[in-house]
Amino acid sequence: MPDEPSPTALPSTATELPGQGELRERIAGAAHMAVLTGAGVSAESGVPTFRDDKNSYWAQFNPQDMASEAGFRAHPRRVWQWYAHRREAVAAVQPNAGHHALAQWALQRPGRMTLVTQNVDGLHQRAGSPGVLCLHGELMRDRWLERPRACCDLAGQNPGEPPQCPVCGNLVRPGVVWFGESLPMGVWQAAEAAVQRCDVLLVVGTSGAVYPAAGLARMARQAGAHVAVINPAPSELDDAAHQCLRGPSARILPALLAG
Repeated sequence: MPDEPSPTALPSTATELPGQGELRERIAGAAHMAVLTGAGVSAESGVPTFRDDKNSYWAQFNPQDMASEAGFRAHPRRVWQWYAHRREAVAAVQPNAGHHALAQWALQRPGRMTLVTQNVDGLHQRAGSPGVLCLHGELMRDRWLERPRACCDLAGQNPGEPPQCPVCGNLVRPGVVWFGESLPMGVWQAAEAAVQRCDVLLVVGTSGAVYPAAGLARMARQAGAHVAVINPAPSELDDAAHQCLRGPSARILPALLAG
């Protein structure tokens, strides 16, 4: 039986969580650390989720219809405009202290961290994190809806909502993973390899409800890594963790990764 995790809440009068010092030592001694981040990290920067803006124009639409190939083919202009709205919202926010702490640690210790994220907003990259593995794609990037032909050049697309290839009419779509689509195989394989060889895995700001990404934590535990969950509330991955630190990542990560 795996050891039970030991959740700890952040006391209002304390600057450090119980067990945080031990985890800091494990991180310092790790030959390789992996980090899995989720929507909670972005939410601390103010990135809106599917369920935000309940009174906005976009609230009338089913998110699954706005984030699927079928929905895009049925209403390409509407879906393109929704993603333009999301891109504007993301561009208006900044990476938080948690993003910066991860980036600084990785840059100071080349090759010792693999950062895997479920987020598509690019905030880790904007903070300076190198080699981020984006399981669900990248919101700010485009790709072709159909398999691109020789005439398909994103730099030479015809403007529109959505843009298209001026020769064959292939439509441009956001570079995110939609409902019903597989994760990018190369990215997923790299994430699996990272958690299977890491000494420490930090699971940060995720509910642990979205698979296959959530399975990375259990995979790391089975491979012998020390797994720590950092989240303000209980998650579905707490039972896979050796310890759970309760609190916002923008507060915990800078203290955890300092030095």
